[in-house]
Amino acid sequence: MRVGLDGWRAMCKHCKVQSSKSLLLYKCIMRTSNNFEIRKFVIGGVAIGIILIYMIRLFTLQLWSDDYKKNADSNAFRKDIQYPSRGLILDRKGRLLVYNEPSYNIMVVMNDQRGVDTLDFCQTIGITKEYYIKRMADIKDPAKNPGYSRYTPQLFMAQIPAQEFSLFREKLFRFKGFSVEKRTTRQYTSNIGAHLLGDVGEISERELEKDSTKYYASGDYIGKLGVERAYETQLRGEKGMRIMLRDVHGRTQGHYQNGKYDKKAQPGKNITLGIDKDLQTLAERLLEGKKGAIVAIEPSTGEVLCMASAPTYDPRTMIGRDRGKNHMLLEKDPKRPLLNRAIMGTYPPGSTFKITQALTGLQEGSIDTHIAFPCHHGFNYKGLHVGCHGHASPINLVPAIGTSCNSYFCWNLFRLLSNKRKYGSVQKAMTVWKDYMVRMGYGYKLGIDLPGEKRGMIPNAQYYDKAYKGSWNGLTVISIAIGQGEVTATPLQICNLAATVANRGYFYTPHVVHAIQNGSIDPIYRTKHYTGVDRRWYEYCVAGMRKAVLDGTCRAANLPGYEVCGKTGTAQNRGHDHSVFMGFAPMSNPRIAVSVYVENGGFGNVYGVPIGALIMEQYLNGHLSKSSEIKAQHFQNMHIKYGD
Repeated sequence: MRVGLDGWRAMCKHCKVQSSKSLLLYKCIMRTSNNFEIRKFVIGGVAIGIILIYMIRLFTLQLWSDDYKKNADSNAFRKDIQYPSRGLILDRKGRLLVYNEPSYNIMVVMNDQRGVDTLDFCQTIGITKEYYIKRMADIKDPAKNPGYSRYTPQLFMAQIPAQEFSLFREKLFRFKGFSVEKRTTRQYTSNIGAHLLGDVGEISERELEKDSTKYYASGDYIGKLGVERAYETQLRGEKGMRIMLRDVHGRTQGHYQNGKYDKKAQPGKNITLGIDKDLQTLAERLLEGKKGAIVAIEPSTGEVLCMASAPTYDPRTMIGRDRGKNHMLLEKDPKRPLLNRAIMGTYPPGSTFKITQALTGLQEGSIDTHIAFPCHHGFNYKGLHVGCHGHASPINLVPAIGTSCNSYFCWNLFRLLSNKRKYGSVQKAMTVWKDYMVRMGYGYKLGIDLPGEKRGMIPNAQYYDKAYKGSWNGLTVISIAIGQGEVTATPLQICNLAATVANRGYFYTPHVVHAIQNGSIDPIYRTKHYTGVDRRWYEYCVAGMRKAVLDGTCRAANLPGYEVCGKTGTAQNRGHDHSVFMGFAPMSNPRIAVSVYVENGGFGNVYGVPIGALIMEQYLNGHLSKSSEIKAQHFQNMHIKYGD
């Protein structure tokens, strides 16, 4: 059959339409098929993901997490903590200062506690029934005892002395659920060194929160003050553990695997201090009835030989169950016996500070060894008067130190701060002055290995700019030249200056620890700190301090057989003047540097000088002469009346 042209065209058009429809249908079918394929993969992927998550979680629970293991172990095992004995503390001659004495904690397992004669129990350990009931309630209270479990031993009463524990031990079989945990308490060989040695007490919640090592638990004991706190890590040792096997009823059956996994407690390390026990005893005797401090340092090492603060307290009152009560009484005492004035008391250093001014002036050229300044009973310039006692005038450096001339050192500071040709401004000159003071150990903490050290005060240019609105000069701040005004220092800083002069220009960071058993002290305490002042200038200051002892303000410090160097200080305050002294001996090969600060003691030669001389004699000779012992007894009995 023949088809015309028009017919072919119609057929082609129809085919195109049909072809187009088929193509669209095909594409639709393919798109649908693809969507099903995608959904299949998505659903399959989600299913695989869920399975993987569950597998990872199971793997974590079984292999990485020990939560369930701990829960299971708590039913099968009892882990008994073994507490180590704390390290001993000895003086530089190996004499015992602090040791341990056995004590006992009474523990209770609530699940086993039954059939106890409460009245008999209370009478045996000396408590009331009300206390018993309250204590049991506190143990069960999760807020007060977060680690509570009725199946594990809980602390009922701590630190029962051995002599009080004997009766309880005899009756222990009557008190089901109660057991005994052996501990130790600190004991002190004498009543000295409370501020220095510190004490040990139960850890507080705040201290627990700060414990990043997670070593401590509620009820543990920790060093609170002094060496006990500073060297807590070394002294405490390491806890041990006994793993005991329990049956289904919670009864102990013995050691798990015969003690294979038990860990012995490691005792703390013994610490030897640089302190001389006899010297410390004498220092505290001499401060009886006074407020103040005595510090002695060995210049060649920086070791503290004694550190006494008054008023003080008996460290033996800070042990046992009465520690909290006694500590509260000391806190409320208006005389502030807990304050370690040797490192926490900040006072005007008075004329002891003149040594720093002499050294700075010599190094910067505001004075030399020959220049002399007039002193007509003080410094007088442009209507400003700073008083001074009578002596020869004019006066140069060495006799100015020996007589403690105020005028000389006022002129020195005024010339330094007024030298605009060298420094450009009083502010820049003040910054130079301040930097010297800092390098000499003032204005910042020295870094002694005891907690609570204060920095004192060394003013800078910004301080005076703010105080005087930028309008001030050397005359405005002239009082700092003689250790008054805004300048304050600790007795430790004053003693450190004496040690620096003894060493002719450097000091070691003061420290109380001499040696640690099987360990070493921080290298920082073996590093020399130089002041930036030439050694030759120190020799002139040494000569001045020697002159003060021979025929100046420190004549009472003269010791037979030793060349003593010293400097007095009379620090003004709102009440009666403070008595201050610093010195060292011998001059050529110094073995001891000392500072004495007696609040409201008057002139430096009233208390400071004679007390400082006794301290040096005791250390250098190992004892006091008969005449010196009489003098020591005299000063021990000299009490100062204070207003508090």
